[in-house]
Amino acid sequence: MNVETAEMKVDVEHTDGVIRPPDAELTDALIAHCGMHPKDVARVRDAMASLHLGFADAAVQLGLATRDDVEEVTGWVRERGTGDTGVIETAMRSVQNTSLTVRQGLLRPNSRLLNPGDADRERTETIRALRTDLMLLNDSAQRGNVFALVSPGRGEGRSQLCAELAIAFAQLGRRTLLVDADLRHPRQHLLFNSDNQWGLAQSLDLGQPPYLHGVEGLPEMAVLTAGPQPPNPQELVSNRRFERLVNEMRRQYDFIVVDTPAISECADALQIATVAQRVLVVSRAEATSMASMKDMLRRLAVTESKILGAVLNRF
Repeated sequence: MNVETAEMKVDVEHTDGVIRPPDAELTDALIAHCGMHPKDVARVRDAMASLHLGFADAAVQLGLATRDDVEEVTGWVRERGTGDTGVIETAMRSVQNTSLTVRQGLLRPNSRLLNPGDADRERTETIRALRTDLMLLNDSAQRGNVFALVSPGRGEGRSQLCAELAIAFAQLGRRTLLVDADLRHPRQHLLFNSDNQWGLAQSLDLGQPPYLHGVEGLPEMAVLTAGPQPPNPQELVSNRRFERLVNEMRRQYDFIVVDTPAISECADALQIATVAQRVLVVSRAEATSMASMKDMLRRLAVTESKILGAVLNRF
Protein backbone atom coordinates (compact mmCIF):
# COMPACT_ATOMS: atom_id res chain seq x y z
CA MET A 1 0.00 0.00 0.00
CA ASN A 2 1.32 3.44 -0.91
CA VAL A 3 0.93 5.85 1.97
CA GLU A 4 1.06 9.54 1.21
CA THR A 5 1.43 12.21 3.84
CA ALA A 6 0.14 15.74 4.03
CA GLU A 7 2.13 18.58 5.55
CA MET A 8 0.65 20.08 8.68
CA LYS A 9 1.02 23.63 9.96
CA VAL A 10 1.46 22.81 13.66
CA ASP A 11 3.81 20.19 15.10
CA VAL A 12 2.27 19.80 18.53
CA GLU A 13 -1.20 20.81 19.64
CA HIS A 14 -2.01 21.67 23.27
CA THR A 15 -5.71 21.40 24.07
CA ASP A 16 -7.13 21.45 27.60
CA GLY A 17 -3.70 20.63 28.95
CA VAL A 18 -3.35 17.48 26.81
CA ILE A 19 -0.30 17.23 24.58
CA ARG A 20 -1.34 15.91 21.16
CA PRO A 21 1.07 13.89 19.01
CA PRO A 22 2.76 15.63 16.08
CA ASP A 23 0.33 16.07 13.18
CA ALA A 24 2.66 14.36 10.72
CA GLU A 25 2.63 11.18 12.79
CA LEU A 26 -1.13 11.33 13.19
CA THR A 27 -1.59 11.98 9.47
CA ASP A 28 0.51 8.97 8.42
CA ALA A 29 -1.24 6.66 10.86
CA LEU A 30 -4.72 7.93 9.95
CA ILE A 31 -4.08 7.45 6.21
CA ALA A 32 -2.94 3.89 6.84
CA HIS A 33 -5.71 3.07 9.32
CA CYS A 34 -8.47 4.31 7.01
CA GLY A 35 -6.85 2.91 3.86
CA MET A 36 -7.04 6.23 2.08
CA HIS A 37 -6.32 6.24 -1.64
CA PRO A 38 -3.94 8.97 -2.90
CA LYS A 39 -6.95 10.70 -4.46
CA ASP A 40 -8.57 10.78 -1.02
CA VAL A 41 -5.46 12.35 0.47
CA ALA A 42 -5.54 15.01 -2.23
CA ARG A 43 -9.18 15.76 -1.40
CA VAL A 44 -8.28 16.15 2.26
CA ARG A 45 -5.46 18.55 1.37
CA ASP A 46 -7.87 20.67 -0.65
CA ALA A 47 -10.32 20.73 2.24
CA MET A 48 -7.54 21.68 4.65
CA ALA A 49 -6.71 24.71 2.54
CA SER A 50 -10.28 25.83 1.86
CA LEU A 51 -11.72 25.17 5.33
CA HIS A 52 -8.58 25.98 7.35
CA LEU A 53 -8.68 22.60 9.12
CA GLY A 54 -6.09 20.10 10.24
CA PHE A 55 -5.75 16.81 8.37
CA ALA A 56 -7.85 14.79 10.82
CA ASP A 57 -10.68 17.32 10.97
CA ALA A 58 -10.75 17.65 7.18
CA ALA A 59 -10.85 13.85 6.76
CA VAL A 60 -13.79 13.63 9.17
CA GLN A 61 -15.55 16.49 7.37
CA LEU A 62 -15.28 14.59 4.07
CA GLY A 63 -16.47 11.32 5.57
CA LEU A 64 -13.12 9.61 4.96
CA ALA A 65 -12.57 9.05 8.68
CA THR A 66 -14.63 9.10 11.84
CA ARG A 67 -13.97 10.67 15.21
CA ASP A 68 -13.47 7.15 16.56
CA ASP A 69 -10.75 6.58 13.95
CA VAL A 70 -8.99 9.78 15.00
CA GLU A 71 -9.15 8.91 18.69
CA GLU A 72 -7.91 5.36 18.08
CA VAL A 73 -4.98 6.50 15.95
CA THR A 74 -4.16 9.31 18.40
CA GLY A 75 -3.97 6.70 21.14
CA TRP A 76 -1.53 4.58 19.10
CA VAL A 77 0.75 7.53 18.45
CA ARG A 78 0.67 8.59 22.09
CA GLU A 79 1.43 5.11 23.42
CA ARG A 80 4.28 4.35 21.05
CA GLY A 81 5.91 7.78 21.12
CA THR A 82 6.77 10.07 18.27
CA GLY A 83 8.90 8.90 15.38
CA ASP A 84 8.05 5.22 15.99
CA THR A 85 7.28 3.59 12.65
CA GLY A 86 5.45 0.85 14.57
CA VAL A 87 2.47 3.20 14.65
CA ILE A 88 2.20 3.10 10.87
CA GLU A 89 2.77 -0.64 10.78
CA THR A 90 0.02 -1.18 13.34
CA ALA A 91 -2.36 1.00 11.37
CA MET A 92 -1.55 -0.79 8.12
CA ARG A 93 -2.09 -4.19 9.75
CA SER A 94 -5.53 -3.06 10.82
CA VAL A 95 -6.32 -2.32 7.16
CA GLN A 96 -4.93 -5.64 6.00
CA ASN A 97 -7.07 -7.50 8.55
CA THR A 98 -10.25 -6.27 6.90
CA SER A 99 -11.28 -5.66 3.31
CA LEU A 100 -13.93 -3.10 4.17
CA THR A 101 -12.18 -0.16 5.80
CA VAL A 102 -12.05 2.28 2.89
CA ARG A 103 -14.66 4.99 3.23
CA GLN A 104 -15.82 7.71 0.87
CA GLY A 105 -18.07 10.70 1.47
CA LEU A 106 -21.77 10.54 2.29
CA LEU A 107 -24.32 9.76 -0.42
CA ARG A 108 -27.80 11.23 -0.56
CA PRO A 109 -30.66 8.88 -1.57
CA ASN A 110 -32.42 9.89 -4.77
CA SER A 111 -35.92 11.32 -4.52
CA ARG A 112 -37.18 8.24 -6.37
CA LEU A 113 -36.44 6.15 -3.31
CA LEU A 114 -39.21 5.85 -0.79
CA ASN A 115 -38.09 6.45 2.77
CA PRO A 116 -39.39 3.42 4.66
CA GLY A 117 -39.64 5.60 7.74
CA ASP A 118 -42.47 7.58 6.14
CA ALA A 119 -45.88 6.81 7.58
CA ASP A 120 -49.25 6.07 5.98
CA ARG A 121 -48.03 4.98 2.58
CA GLU A 122 -48.82 1.64 1.06
CA ARG A 123 -45.32 0.94 -0.19
CA THR A 124 -43.85 1.92 3.17
CA GLU A 125 -45.93 -0.73 4.91
CA THR A 126 -44.98 -3.26 2.23
CA ILE A 127 -41.25 -2.66 2.79
CA ARG A 128 -41.68 -2.87 6.55
CA ALA A 129 -43.60 -6.14 6.25
CA LEU A 130 -40.93 -7.59 3.95
CA ARG A 131 -38.21 -6.52 6.39
CA THR A 132 -40.03 -8.26 9.23
CA ASP A 133 -40.54 -11.44 7.20
CA LEU A 134 -36.85 -11.61 6.30
CA MET A 135 -35.79 -11.07 9.89
CA LEU A 136 -38.06 -13.90 11.02
CA LEU A 137 -36.70 -16.20 8.32
CA ASN A 138 -33.12 -15.52 9.41
CA ASP A 139 -31.24 -15.26 12.65
CA SER A 140 -31.55 -11.51 12.95
CA ALA A 141 -29.63 -11.55 16.24
CA GLN A 142 -26.46 -12.55 14.41
CA ARG A 143 -24.37 -10.80 11.80
CA GLY A 144 -23.94 -11.98 8.26
CA ASN A 145 -27.52 -12.18 6.99
CA VAL A 146 -27.03 -11.98 3.21
CA PHE A 147 -29.93 -11.55 0.78
CA ALA A 148 -29.38 -11.61 -2.98
CA LEU A 149 -32.38 -10.21 -4.83
CA VAL A 150 -32.87 -11.83 -8.23
CA SER A 151 -35.33 -11.32 -11.07
CA PRO A 152 -35.80 -12.76 -14.57
CA GLY A 153 -35.37 -9.50 -16.47
CA ARG A 154 -34.60 -5.82 -16.22
CA GLY A 155 -37.13 -3.17 -15.29
CA GLU A 156 -38.86 -5.28 -12.65
CA GLY A 157 -38.05 -3.00 -9.71
CA ARG A 158 -35.32 -5.18 -8.22
CA SER A 159 -32.72 -2.42 -7.75
CA GLN A 160 -35.13 0.00 -6.10
CA LEU A 161 -36.41 -2.73 -3.80
CA CYS A 162 -32.80 -3.55 -2.83
CA ALA A 163 -32.13 0.07 -1.91
CA GLU A 164 -35.34 0.56 0.05
CA LEU A 165 -34.93 -2.73 1.89
CA ALA A 166 -31.37 -1.82 2.89
CA ILE A 167 -32.57 1.56 4.14
CA ALA A 168 -35.29 -0.18 6.16
CA PHE A 169 -32.76 -2.46 7.88
CA ALA A 170 -30.43 0.46 8.61
CA GLN A 171 -33.27 2.41 10.22
CA LEU A 172 -33.46 -0.29 12.87
CA GLY A 173 -29.94 0.65 13.89
CA ARG A 174 -28.47 -2.51 12.38
CA ARG A 175 -25.23 -2.36 10.40
CA THR A 176 -26.36 -2.73 6.78
CA LEU A 177 -24.41 -2.93 3.53
CA LEU A 178 -26.00 -2.48 0.11
CA VAL A 179 -23.94 -4.11 -2.65
CA ASP A 180 -24.47 -3.47 -6.36
CA ALA A 181 -23.27 -6.72 -7.92
CA ASP A 182 -24.95 -5.96 -11.23
CA LEU A 183 -21.72 -5.29 -13.10
CA ARG A 184 -23.52 -5.04 -16.46
CA HIS A 185 -26.31 -2.52 -15.85
CA PRO A 186 -25.68 -1.06 -12.38
CA ARG A 187 -28.32 1.16 -10.81
CA GLN A 188 -27.44 1.79 -7.18
CA HIS A 189 -25.07 4.70 -7.95
CA LEU A 190 -27.99 6.44 -9.69
CA LEU A 191 -30.33 5.80 -6.78
CA PHE A 192 -27.78 7.30 -4.37
CA ASN A 193 -26.33 10.05 -6.59
CA SER A 194 -22.83 8.57 -6.68
CA ASP A 195 -20.27 9.06 -9.47
CA ASN A 196 -19.51 5.28 -9.66
CA GLN A 197 -15.88 5.82 -10.66
CA TRP A 198 -14.65 2.94 -8.50
CA GLY A 199 -16.64 0.01 -7.20
CA LEU A 200 -17.00 -3.73 -6.75
CA ALA A 201 -15.70 -4.55 -10.25
CA GLN A 202 -12.42 -2.70 -9.75
CA SER A 203 -11.97 -4.12 -6.27
CA LEU A 204 -12.36 -7.68 -7.54
CA ASP A 205 -10.20 -7.06 -10.58
CA LEU A 206 -7.29 -5.47 -8.70
CA GLY A 207 -7.65 -7.29 -5.40
CA GLN A 208 -7.91 -4.00 -3.50
CA PRO A 209 -10.28 -2.97 -0.67
CA PRO A 210 -13.62 -1.67 -1.98
CA TYR A 211 -14.72 1.93 -1.57
CA LEU A 212 -17.69 2.01 0.80
CA HIS A 213 -19.91 5.08 0.84
CA GLY A 214 -21.84 6.25 3.86
CA VAL A 215 -25.45 7.39 3.49
CA GLU A 216 -26.72 10.73 4.71
CA GLY A 217 -29.00 10.34 7.71
CA LEU A 218 -28.26 6.61 8.06
CA PRO A 219 -25.07 6.16 10.10
CA GLU A 220 -25.43 2.36 10.13
CA MET A 221 -25.65 2.01 6.34
CA ALA A 222 -22.96 1.73 3.67
CA VAL A 223 -23.17 1.35 -0.11
CA LEU A 224 -20.77 -0.47 -2.41
CA THR A 225 -21.44 0.61 -5.98
CA ALA A 226 -20.63 -1.57 -8.99
CA GLY A 227 -18.08 0.71 -10.64
CA PRO A 228 -17.57 1.13 -14.40
CA GLN A 229 -18.58 -1.92 -16.42
CA PRO A 230 -15.69 -4.39 -16.76
CA PRO A 231 -15.06 -6.56 -19.84
CA ASN A 232 -15.38 -9.78 -17.79
CA PRO A 233 -18.21 -9.42 -15.22
CA GLN A 234 -19.01 -13.12 -14.95
CA GLU A 235 -15.37 -14.04 -14.34
CA LEU A 236 -15.12 -11.43 -11.57
CA VAL A 237 -18.10 -12.70 -9.56
CA SER A 238 -16.93 -16.30 -10.13
CA ASN A 239 -13.49 -15.51 -8.72
CA ARG A 240 -12.64 -16.62 -5.19
CA ARG A 241 -12.03 -12.96 -4.37
CA PHE A 242 -15.77 -12.36 -4.51
CA GLU A 243 -16.47 -15.21 -2.12
CA ARG A 244 -13.82 -13.98 0.31
CA LEU A 245 -15.20 -10.45 0.13
CA VAL A 246 -18.74 -11.63 0.92
CA ASN A 247 -17.41 -13.64 3.86
CA GLU A 248 -15.72 -10.48 5.15
CA MET A 249 -19.02 -8.64 4.77
CA ARG A 250 -20.72 -11.31 6.86
CA ARG A 251 -18.29 -10.66 9.69
CA GLN A 252 -18.78 -6.90 9.71
CA TYR A 253 -22.45 -6.32 8.86
CA ASP A 254 -25.76 -7.52 10.26
CA PHE A 255 -27.52 -7.38 6.91
CA ILE A 256 -26.07 -7.42 3.40
CA VAL A 257 -28.49 -6.73 0.52
CA VAL A 258 -27.11 -7.65 -2.90
CA ASP A 259 -28.43 -6.37 -6.22
CA THR A 260 -27.85 -8.71 -9.18
CA PRO A 261 -28.13 -8.64 -12.98
CA ALA A 262 -31.15 -10.09 -14.77
CA ILE A 263 -30.95 -13.87 -14.87
CA SER A 264 -32.45 -14.07 -18.36
CA GLU A 265 -29.52 -12.05 -19.76
CA CYS A 266 -26.53 -13.70 -18.12
CA ALA A 267 -25.42 -16.29 -15.56
CA ASP A 268 -23.79 -13.79 -13.18
CA ALA A 269 -26.71 -13.85 -10.74
CA LEU A 270 -26.51 -17.64 -10.43
CA GLN A 271 -22.93 -17.40 -9.19
CA ILE A 272 -23.86 -14.57 -6.84
CA ALA A 273 -26.76 -16.64 -5.49
CA THR A 274 -24.37 -19.53 -4.85
CA VAL A 275 -22.11 -17.31 -2.75
CA ALA A 276 -24.95 -15.49 -0.96
CA GLN A 277 -26.72 -18.80 -0.24
CA ARG A 278 -30.09 -17.09 0.18
CA VAL A 279 -32.16 -15.32 -2.45
CA LEU A 280 -35.34 -13.33 -2.71
CA VAL A 281 -37.16 -13.62 -6.04
CA VAL A 282 -38.59 -10.41 -7.52
CA SER A 283 -41.10 -10.04 -10.36
CA ARG A 284 -43.36 -7.26 -11.60
CA ALA A 285 -47.11 -7.62 -11.87
CA GLU A 286 -48.41 -7.65 -15.45
CA ALA A 287 -44.85 -7.57 -16.79
CA THR A 288 -42.97 -10.70 -15.77
CA SER A 289 -44.14 -13.78 -17.66
CA MET A 290 -44.79 -17.12 -15.99
CA ALA A 291 -42.43 -18.78 -18.45
CA SER A 292 -39.53 -16.50 -17.47
CA MET A 293 -40.23 -17.11 -13.78
CA LYS A 294 -40.23 -20.88 -14.26
CA ASP A 295 -37.00 -20.72 -16.22
CA MET A 296 -35.36 -18.61 -13.52
CA LEU A 297 -36.44 -20.99 -10.75
CA ARG A 298 -35.14 -23.95 -12.76
CA ARG A 299 -31.75 -22.30 -13.14
CA LEU A 300 -31.63 -21.26 -9.48
CA ALA A 301 -32.19 -24.87 -8.41
CA VAL A 302 -28.68 -25.86 -9.50
CA THR A 303 -27.14 -23.22 -7.20
CA GLU A 304 -28.57 -24.94 -4.11
CA SER A 305 -29.22 -21.52 -2.63
CA LYS A 306 -32.25 -21.15 -0.39
CA ILE A 307 -35.19 -19.24 -1.85
CA LEU A 308 -36.58 -17.21 1.05
CA GLY A 309 -39.67 -16.04 -0.78
CA ALA A 310 -41.02 -14.11 -3.75
CA VAL A 311 -42.02 -10.47 -4.11
CA LEU A 312 -44.63 -9.43 -6.66
CA ASN A 313 -43.84 -5.80 -7.36
CA ARG A 314 -46.89 -3.66 -8.12
CA PHE A 315 -45.20 -0.26 -7.82
